[in-house]
Amino acid sequence: MKRILVTGALGQIGSELVPALRQTYGADAVIASDLRPATEGTEAGRFITLDCTDGAALGRIVREGRVDIIYHLAALLSATAEKAPQKAYAVNLGSLVNVLEVARESGCAVFTPSSIGAFGPTTPGDPAPQDTIQRPTTMYGVTKVAGELLCDYYFRRFGVDARGVRYPGLISYVSPPGGGTTDYAVDIFYGALEHNAYTCFLAADTQLDMMYMPDAIRAAMELMEADPASLKHRNAFNIAAMQLTPARLADIIARHLPGFTIDYDVDPARQAIAESWPRRLDDSAARQEWGWRPEYDAETMTVDMLEHLSARLGRPLPAAHR
Repeated sequence: MKRILVTGALGQIGSELVPALRQTYGADAVIASDLRPATEGTEAGRFITLDCTDGAALGRIVREGRVDIIYHLAALLSATAEKAPQKAYAVNLGSLVNVLEVARESGCAVFTPSSIGAFGPTTPGDPAPQDTIQRPTTMYGVTKVAGELLCDYYFRRFGVDARGVRYPGLISYVSPPGGGTTDYAVDIFYGALEHNAYTCFLAADTQLDMMYMPDAIRAAMELMEADPASLKHRNAFNIAAMQLTPARLADIIARHLPGFTIDYDVDPARQAIAESWPRRLDDSAARQEWGWRPEYDAETMTVDMLEHLSARLGRPLPAAHR
């Protein structure tokens, strides 16, 4: 039986990855951890309060739990990191070094996500190749590029089985937005269901890669199950599912919620971050090396989001949608 530790388990990805891992490997096989205390929904298995910048505590948990795989998700996201760049550096890179060191000592495999934020304005933007120039202009991006290099180094130098993907913007109905530049694509559904209107902080034609969370969770798990002999890159795989602009997403929502409207109050800081990222990612390496395929496109994601989020908010959808 594989034994798994998830750091940052209460964040946007962890909130859905932990239940998926427990369903696959068993509740007792997965230790969830976060800086914050446990909340409703974590009772299904073991939960530990953990600060990943404390390497000794991390190592103790891994040894005592006889952990085989660490899914390391603890990090500050793009917009939040720009408000506290020194903290972002300490958390994002300091915790990753600790995880890789513990993995080296204990023989664990490691999954750690990179991001579309690892690219910058000089990266070819449509599409961004798997292997290309990376000169990000945010602290979040800097930590992601450095993290990719650290994972490659620990694999080459110490044999640590470190794998990861570059996530695009993620859309989820389970957890609220967590300080990312692409959060409009989650916020817009709350605005649509609660007010039938939304004010977007990005310009109408800002195109970015997006992915529905079920695909993101499946990608992480499938990559960690992939035959290592098939992985040329191993780490920082581009993965993609759909390309959205605020205007296009609003149009799709309006087809299901008649009368829905969107207007714009552009946040210059987040707009600048978005404009520094590619419009589209080339994910052919992931498709060829471990069989990556998204299951949701913009249309099917929107239907699923509206159905699940309306139920969570207690706001029935109009008959036209059903």
